[in-house]
Amino acid sequence: MLKYGAYMRELVYPPVIKTAVGVFKALNIKFRLEGTDRIPGTGGAVLVSNHVSYLDFIFAGLAAHPARRLVRFMAKKEIFDNRVAGPLMRGMHHIPVDRNAGASSYAAALKALKSGEIVGVFAEATISRSFTVKEIKSGAVRMAVAAKVPLIPVALWGPQRMWTKGRKRRLFQRNIPVTILVGEPMYPKRGDDYDAVTEELHRRMSELLEKAQREYPDVPRSDETWWQPAYLGGTAPTPEEAEKLDLEEAEARKAARDAEESGGS
Repeated sequence: MLKYGAYMRELVYPPVIKTAVGVFKALNIKFRLEGTDRIPGTGGAVLVSNHVSYLDFIFAGLAAHPARRLVRFMAKKEIFDNRVAGPLMRGMHHIPVDRNAGASSYAAALKALKSGEIVGVFAEATISRSFTVKEIKSGAVRMAVAAKVPLIPVALWGPQRMWTKGRKRRLFQRNIPVTILVGEPMYPKRGDDYDAVTEELHRRMSELLEKAQREYPDVPRSDETWWQPAYLGGTAPTPEEAEKLDLEEAEARKAARDAEESGGS
């Protein structure tokens, strides 16, 4: 398990956190963190967060910072292939997810959990364009059961204003509030109905996210309603519209891959 001494011996992760915290301070990011005492001080856990931006792994990781824990996030393999991000991701011992070889990713996450690490999961798989919690799979529940560790829901709100799908990056925008809420741990066990536990996890994440959204201190200007969910009067896509956009995007990517493969044959 990762004690504070091990935290300090990490060569890459602590400096990255220190740099990020320094940038947030310079930008006057206004954090609201609640429930961080629910992150265990020792031992494994599966931290499951909603997904609203490309920066979520940074903010979800901060949920464990008060407990002096590091979170090993599961992230798509393409990030590890990036010339800049790849070395950082590997240095922080995050876990690459190859969708063509899911068993190896699962095995790596399970090994980390059993050795006392916290593993971070974005169970929606992709950023939610609607800024509501999309359908989630049972993988996080199965990992928690197999490793005999708690499942901890987390809700993030605010990072979508900095960098999200379909919007220009505004990484250095000042004075943006960021909410990080940590929910009560869940303790699924063998013999449970994994689909039912996953539905309960989805419900808890949705409740946390709605709380974060309704209590958020900023109201979008008339020209910035895109970052507010439709159910609160914003112009973000509804869940149904977002699902259609995701399907169109997936089909376009498949067509591009097929064209590249046929062109190279």
